[in-house]
Amino acid sequence: MAAVRMNAPLKKAIQIACATSLAGAAVLVAARAMTLDDGTWLAMPMAGFPYVVAGTVVVLVVLLALRSWWGAAVAAVLVATELVWTVPRFVPDREDVSAGAPRLRVATSNAHVGAVDPEALVRFVRAERLDVLAMEELTPQAIAALDKAGMAELMPHRELHPESDSSLYSRLPLTGGGLLRGRATVWPQTTAAVKVGGRTVRLVAVHTLYPLGDARRWARDMRELRAEAVDSGRDTVFLGDFNATLDHAPMRKLLSAGLTDSHAELGRGWAPTWPADASGVPALLQLDHVLHGRGLAAVSVSEHVLRGSDHKAVVAELGLVG
Repeated sequence: MAAVRMNAPLKKAIQIACATSLAGAAVLVAARAMTLDDGTWLAMPMAGFPYVVAGTVVVLVVLLALRSWWGAAVAAVLVATELVWTVPRFVPDREDVSAGAPRLRVATSNAHVGAVDPEALVRFVRAERLDVLAMEELTPQAIAALDKAGMAELMPHRELHPESDSSLYSRLPLTGGGLLRGRATVWPQTTAAVKVGGRTVRLVAVHTLYPLGDARRWARDMRELRAEAVDSGRDTVFLGDFNATLDHAPMRKLLSAGLTDSHAELGRGWAPTWPADASGVPALLQLDHVLHGRGLAAVSVSEHVLRGSDHKAVVAELGLVG
């Protein structure tokens, strides 16, 4: 690579800026390697780890152009480490689902404390041919507005707990519904089950506390979900607003309990879902997920903007395997 000609003060300033950037990246790489974001303030910057990866690549290119070899060597080590962690989620790795396998279409949507447009949400449910919809931040007023807009006909089966934050709507009959007991999450999580192809698939509508509010309690929420996942078996789906990305240590621990992220499984490992509103600001963080057990595999996954919600809805089609 040809050296870039510039005056010495400018070159020095650029090198200092690059060194500062590399120091910040090194802190996050070390934090990720040692899971130091689990219940600490480091959870906030860790949410933007993919941007750190992109920034480190840019710094590496700049340092190579300046022929700052020692700095470039440090950047190269950081880039290599970051890519080892992030590239796999962009490589599809799912079990084949046979054409005749039973399918389940699920979605999660944050109602933004009931502000989501009920008619838009009902149109979304109809257009996406959903079997199950998990809702977060659903209010009693929003429930009434949704039924008035046609939700009662589309999804007559429901396990609604606006007092506890998460709820489930379903086109299919629900059994075993209620709130998770014995799990010390800030907001009780709603659960129920549906029959698909003769098998019982357990559903957990998730909404955790956000780490900016209280990182320790957020991490505890994620630990409780992991304990629940361990007990849930192969035919299970956890879906909702986890307030966590795939780079957060608590999310990685949750996945290690036998769950798979539908986006990463299909090679779409970075699909930001928040914020999503009418301001035109692009979504920056992937906080909403559909996770499933080993008895299912993702066939498709997509994100959708709904008027009134500050999160994109996530739709996943899951097929039964095994």
